[in-house]
Amino acid sequence: MSDTVVLINTGVAVLAVVLLIVRFKLNPVVALVLGSAYLGLSTGLGVDGTVKAITGGFGEIMADVGLLIAFGVLTGAILHEIGAIERLVAMLLRVFGPKRMPYALSVTIATALQSIFLDVLLVISAPLARSLAPRIGRLGTARMATALAIGLECGIVLMIPGVGTLALAGLLGVPLGRMLIFGLILVVPTVIIAVAIMSFLFRKGWWDPAKDEGRIDRPAPSEEGAEPAGAAGSPTVATNSSDATAAAVAVADPAVQERRHVRLIVLLGPLLGALVLIAAGAVTEIAGLQNPVVDFVSQPVIALLAAMVGTSLVGRYAAGRKRIERAIATGFRESGQILILTAVGGSLAATIKEAGLGDILGQYFTAQTAAPLLMVWVIAAVLHVAVGSVTISAITAAGILAPVAPVIGLDPVLIALAAGAGSLFAVHVTSNTFWLLQSLMGQTTRGTLKTCSVGVSVASIVAILLILPLSLVV
Repeated sequence: MSDTVVLINTGVAVLAVVLLIVRFKLNPVVALVLGSAYLGLSTGLGVDGTVKAITGGFGEIMADVGLLIAFGVLTGAILHEIGAIERLVAMLLRVFGPKRMPYALSVTIATALQSIFLDVLLVISAPLARSLAPRIGRLGTARMATALAIGLECGIVLMIPGVGTLALAGLLGVPLGRMLIFGLILVVPTVIIAVAIMSFLFRKGWWDPAKDEGRIDRPAPSEEGAEPAGAAGSPTVATNSSDATAAAVAVADPAVQERRHVRLIVLLGPLLGALVLIAAGAVTEIAGLQNPVVDFVSQPVIALLAAMVGTSLVGRYAAGRKRIERAIATGFRESGQILILTAVGGSLAATIKEAGLGDILGQYFTAQTAAPLLMVWVIAAVLHVAVGSVTISAITAAGILAPVAPVIGLDPVLIALAAGAGSLFAVHVTSNTFWLLQSLMGQTTRGTLKTCSVGVSVASIVAILLILPLSLVV
């Protein structure tokens, strides 16, 4: 089959997935499987080859990151239940003060809190950010809303253990320790620079409280795919958690406040320790040091398992067994849809690989050029504008060019970071995050377009501009 036919059919398959999700409101999981099936059959893989690619890709990525996603989400659910996030924000306020709070909160969310499911983390942190806004000044709402949006979205696709980052690492075969180190190197300056740029724009008169700020709405608990309150007519993405709002509203439950006092470092210690272990494993591997004990405990699945068990034990002491069991049950419900979506993204990527796209694109790119990384970024950005899901767009973009990496010698970690950066571009009205930020931070739609859509897009551009010079030394 000619190269042109393969390229055309790949483009048709990706476009079909987008149309099925956006125009016909089909569940993303079903749309991705249908797109994979079309691509396999249209490029000559045959029935058996197509089915093998779909199921093989599904199983391969689940073997790589399935347990990691589950352990991460469960750990986050427990941290939410024991009130660790509220206390962390209070500590950041004491240490950094109100003026530096947007930077501190954004970096912390992007790096340390990614085990908590995005919607839950947003609904927990937004009221805290809103209460801090008046202490920052006239631009407090704008700066805190922007900091939240940038930190939340950057962390999910650039930092371990964000679910998008785990999916990208598994899809591209990037060791998680390496992904953690390079993600940390990228996400911290990206967040700080993007928040600084947006703060500068707001100080120059780009924020009008009379037009950009409105009333605060509390989103009502809803079923999967339902709209948050205050967002009538706004489409939502099927990848969001149906229990996110209900779980976060539990913070207001008087029973939730009845906790034993445990030091914050003890509450967060197991998770932070797991991240240190994973990073240590990558460092020892690079240094060529071999130690069976270190090799074992630094394995991501072991480190995150230890984090979950440790957080659970601390949580039982702090909040009681029943509440921790309730948190774990919520975590299982949240992780199920994430796992399936991630796995079918692997199915599409595997089918694209079997179709021979890597060999074709490898003829046009070299490892010494920025073209492959820019293409990954552009594809992810276009897909995100169309679909509205950061995770789907990142996985699909990375899957399209994943076969190129071994052909031209491009480091897969760069493809993963470029796909994550591109998927951040133009978070808009098809995203549930957009409407939750609007209602919880007391913004109008116009204001949310500035803080969320423009703010996260600035972070997307900053990230790819940092990745390109990084590719020269990796």
